[in-house]
Amino acid sequence: MRVVLVHGSVGNGPATWGALQPLAERYELVVPNRGGYPPHPQLERIDFEQQAEELAPLLADGAHLVGHSYGGVISLLVAARHPGSVRSLTVSEPPAFGVARGRPEVEQLVADLDAFFRAGPHEPGAFLRGFLAVVGSDAKLPDPLPPELEQGARASMAERPPWEAEIPLDELATAPFPKLVVSGAHHAAFDAVCDVLEERLGAERAILPGAGHSLPRAPGYPERLKAFLDGNT
Repeated sequence: MRVVLVHGSVGNGPATWGALQPLAERYELVVPNRGGYPPHPQLERIDFEQQAEELAPLLADGAHLVGHSYGGVISLLVAARHPGSVRSLTVSEPPAFGVARGRPEVEQLVADLDAFFRAGPHEPGAFLRGFLAVVGSDAKLPDPLPPELEQGARASMAERPPWEAEIPLDELATAPFPKLVVSGAHHAAFDAVCDVLEERLGAERAILPGAGHSLPRAPGYPERLKAFLDGNT
């Protein structure tokens, strides 16, 4: 059974999903690198709508779909548009802040991110350290940045703000495939988004602290995902 893993910002597919390699003993893991991320050339603009269309064919005749962070926003869009090709949907802390606008913690993070993207810094290393601090990632960065990570920083700067995404919650709620929403209990704004998705989609919820926003590295993440996939295959 195929599992499509959609990475978020900063790191490409292999950098994000390395901890899931043991799942390859049971599943066919499809790990795309989104446009703008290594080894693809840099892009001036990255749009979740366009990338949802680009990645949808990877579902083929049916696959489990797993998305982290910005890749979770893309995965929500793909799943809503192609429900017949989705065996299950898992998203970890997608910054789909549009589903929880009006909540103070969400409004504050959107304002912080918007100000950060506008004002910089725009040197890749300084940008990346500031960006990870804002979203609550505990990833440790080498200095200087290796070329792939530097390109990942530039790709993150080029991404369309994810809070602009219009997530079709009603379509997802009525889709027949099971859903799992994962959060890390480290930031109230991400908790709020995951709370909405859990409630509106009738999703299972897993809370896996220990890695901040870098949930694919969180203790227990591979095991929890495997249990969900095994139960819905």
